[in-house]
Amino acid sequence: MTDPDLLYSEEEEALRAAVRDLLADHCDPAAVLARVESDAPHDLQLWKALTDGMGLAGLLVPEDRGGQGATHREAAVVLEELGRAVAPVPYLTSAVVATEALLACEDADDLVAELASGRSVGALAVALNVAAGGAVKTVRVENGTLHGELTGIADAAVADVLLVPGDDGGLYAVDAAAATVTPQRALDLTRPPATVTLDGAPARRIGTTEPAVRRALRTAAGLLASEQLGVADWALTETVRYLKDRKQFNRPVGGFQALKHRLAQLWLEVVSLRAAARGAADALATGEDADVAVAVAQAYAAPVAVRATEEALQLHGGIGMTWEHPVHLYLKRAKADSIAYGTAGAHRAALAELVDLQAP
Repeated sequence: MTDPDLLYSEEEEALRAAVRDLLADHCDPAAVLARVESDAPHDLQLWKALTDGMGLAGLLVPEDRGGQGATHREAAVVLEELGRAVAPVPYLTSAVVATEALLACEDADDLVAELASGRSVGALAVALNVAAGGAVKTVRVENGTLHGELTGIADAAVADVLLVPGDDGGLYAVDAAAATVTPQRALDLTRPPATVTLDGAPARRIGTTEPAVRRALRTAAGLLASEQLGVADWALTETVRYLKDRKQFNRPVGGFQALKHRLAQLWLEVVSLRAAARGAADALATGEDADVAVAVAQAYAAPVAVRATEEALQLHGGIGMTWEHPVHLYLKRAKADSIAYGTAGAHRAALAELVDLQAP
């Protein structure tokens, strides 16, 4: 067993710079705020730039299957930057979750290539709050058609293909146009969930549900920590910047000792989150102790991201509580992420079982 490499390589830093530059040009806070108040919260032009322009949808797909042949480390870097911009694109749900599920299927090469190219957006029809190994709701399979309703499906509104678990243990590919997708009220407006209703929708069996869903959700939980890192890092960076600029009693607010202590503590937590997130990404890339690394990352990531965004809201004072300031988008993303792919408590329980450290 080798020690995990938590440092960023030159290639990863170059990828970060390219993604950050693209987001700076196409995903400024004002544009995100305007978009999430519309009937079309997803930014499909930005998605096209990320996929067609940079080929990022296929990072996890081997080259011989139409992808870039990169690893989870590179995908983690992309998710850090998307989290930092709270970008309303289906990268996590399509390029990570749906793609990982398809890679575990026996009859899905055509769909893998479609998602890797970015020509199609995929969504795994499993509720966003389900953790790897958790109970998965299924639909009825009848003569090659699917019947049933699934709720809490993130980014289903922009999916071209839905990957649906059937009650016979199979995973089925369904053209999203054959399903009824109804938006649900959401806290996180940048990753809205939906209800998917299937009433005799034609479907093709592509694999077995259990291994495909388990692989997809484990990867999702591990790489979600990198998105949460991006959210927390933005909150810390912007709060420090604001407190240096804002003055009270003719001196910068950030110079007050009590605020220095709060920011220093938050910095320590964000640095620790970076280590946990990098450890999970590296473990997923190498396959060494991935279950443990993912559980550790998610047990730590959610509380830190939520606390960082809560501190940002409070320390921005009155302006942080207005709808026009973007900090509320980050707080909502952090809150929604805290229950996505398993809560911190669920991951702590999983970690205890993995290392045989049960409560008395």
